[in-house]
Amino acid sequence: QVQLVESGGGLVQAGGSLRLSCAASGRTFSRYAMGWFRQAPGKEREFVAAINWSGLSSSYADSVKGRFTISRDNAKSTVYLQMNSLKPEDTAVYYCAQYTGNSYYTGVRNLYWGQGTQVTVSS
Repeated sequence: QVQLVESGGGLVQAGGSLRLSCAASGRTFSRYAMGWFRQAPGKEREFVAAINWSGLSSSYADSVKGRFTISRDNAKSTVYLQMNSLKPEDTAVYYCAQYTGNSYYTGVRNLYWGQGTQVTVSS
């Protein structure tokens, strides 16, 4: 059974930084792509970033490109999201996701999800 546990969320002022972590268990972590999504109140869940099984390929939503960095440590079965230059519009619940294969896509179907961690950016 796949388990994803996020941590690192919190309240930060605009311009600040946060680092989210997601610890995975239940199957061989290094075989699967990983991603981060977010959902703001009243909005649909949206793609933020993803990384392939090896860590050599990644993708970002245009809204976070240049500010956020996704990385993974296969030895620790953990994926990270470094968020810099945070803006109030980044406020959302951030979800870690594990794909069913070794590559990623931006849709929200057929993914394993964590419970989410709240990120609040004050202006």
